[in-house]
Amino acid sequence: MSRTSRTALLAALGLVTATGATATVFGTADAGAATPGCKVDYQVTNQWNSGFGANVTVTNTGDPVAAWTVEWSYGGNQQVTQGWNATITQSGVAVTAKNVSYNGTLTTGGSTSFGFNASYSGTNAVPATFRLNGVVCNGTTEPTQPPTTPPTTPPTTPPTTPPPGGKADNPYAGAKVYVNPEWSAKAAAEPGGSRIAGQPTGVWLDRIAAVNGSTTSMGLRAHLDEALRQKGSGELVVQLVVYNLPGRDCAALASNGELGPTEIGRYKTEYIDPIAAILADPTYAGLRIVTTVEIDSLPNLVTNVSGRPTATANCDVMKANGNYITGVGYALKKLGAIGNAYNYVDAGHHGWLGWDDNFGASAELFRQAATAEGATLSDVHGFIVNTANYSALKEDHFRIDDNVNGVSVRQSKWVDWNRYTDELSYAQAMRTRLVSLGFDSNLGMLIDTSRNGWGGTARPTTAGATTTVDTYVNGGRYDRRIHLGNWCNQSGAGLGERPQAAPAAGIDAYVWVKPPGESDGSSKEIPNNEGKGFDRMCDPTYTGNARNGNSMSGALPDAPISGRWFSAQFQELMKNAHPAL
Repeated sequence: MSRTSRTALLAALGLVTATGATATVFGTADAGAATPGCKVDYQVTNQWNSGFGANVTVTNTGDPVAAWTVEWSYGGNQQVTQGWNATITQSGVAVTAKNVSYNGTLTTGGSTSFGFNASYSGTNAVPATFRLNGVVCNGTTEPTQPPTTPPTTPPTTPPTTPPPGGKADNPYAGAKVYVNPEWSAKAAAEPGGSRIAGQPTGVWLDRIAAVNGSTTSMGLRAHLDEALRQKGSGELVVQLVVYNLPGRDCAALASNGELGPTEIGRYKTEYIDPIAAILADPTYAGLRIVTTVEIDSLPNLVTNVSGRPTATANCDVMKANGNYITGVGYALKKLGAIGNAYNYVDAGHHGWLGWDDNFGASAELFRQAATAEGATLSDVHGFIVNTANYSALKEDHFRIDDNVNGVSVRQSKWVDWNRYTDELSYAQAMRTRLVSLGFDSNLGMLIDTSRNGWGGTARPTTAGATTTVDTYVNGGRYDRRIHLGNWCNQSGAGLGERPQAAPAAGIDAYVWVKPPGESDGSSKEIPNNEGKGFDRMCDPTYTGNARNGNSMSGALPDAPISGRWFSAQFQELMKNAHPAL
């Protein structure tokens, strides 16, 4: 009997309730007995050529139980290889999952989840029957659609719900993510903005005053209190951007900060210490707090110092005084000591660190910072790439090992000998390198997809002409920037993939850390009290420098200072969104 006809029959008998496009089937009991009952939601969360990951949620609809056992059988050759939040055994096609010490009690209406990875070949059909403590549930939902591009290796970070006092391998798995009401209100006020106003975005703590808040802006405690309200009974992630190093952004004037190059003491006592004190408040222990630590800082000490054509005096100062290393190490130590905080360090993007002489040196520097000021590698839960940048998530129409008339894609003007063509391949490669340097083998990566969709009418649908390697790459690339080095308020950019957990191997989540609609920097000099300067890369008339191959900046006109609302950019991002809104 087909799934549809089986569901229809059960509906006629009153044993199933329809929920949208799926169905949940309840177990029944003999009349006069206690009232056992259950429903099961079985979802394939990821699938590749030889294996898959799955998440199982079981809900007890009968009397409370103090321990549980869930059983099912496969119709194929599926074999469980790894499980979490349950003790899972398998004999032939029969699988048994039993509770662990911290999740055995199920009240009436109570639910619990567990997950596993498994191998398979051929088909991977959803099991037809489930039992909870011997009671037939018979319920499944359709598996979620696996990624369109299968990962090259199985996911190394299974989604988990940790025991009390523990941390999830992937904080985003099974959790909602905080929607910043201040950003949401601005988005909703824009024509068409209600389509994305409910998306989660990062909360930027880019100056000391942002920690405390004011009469017109929410401080850190206010955001955390609102997060508790949004959390309800489930899990919720709050995304914070820790971004106030002394001498901040030594190579980009638009995002300079309030602290001078030598003010490491103020950074520690007036900025990091207050943040750590608030996050450690037991009131917020039920939140999962993701901190993205000091974007665009450490790689400057590799790429923008003496000996490089892109060198700046400010970056030489910060390399000499060591305050970037000191500051990042101190932040990781203080925040890493908080049981529900997850530190993700910024790791640039492929258009910055993808070249051979940048990639390895940057990874080594990340390790140095992660062991400074008493921090350890275990204080780093993962890394984030493409923060507030525009690099395409995945270029489909050309690969780094392609050749055109005997000429490598790496020799094209766009790729320019880079090892990577997009952020996904870069993030996965950087993860591998960092693990080889001693970081945890379950290290997770985040990719900021808030502005790298590059949709709209200019988005190529096929590879470029094979006349030359340049026509091939330029005709097929999604990233339509004039140059990979352009970073400020880019014309033609669009919203990228919506925030989602565990989208690819080694990737904890796609996130919108940079709130769409917030400017990267002003198009002309604008006096302000936030220490933010004017960078010609934000000037649409600027003809460039060594960092962007002396190309036009590609920036939108009439932009406000960084962090301020930029309506024209917000509208452009929606218009060019991919996937489209």
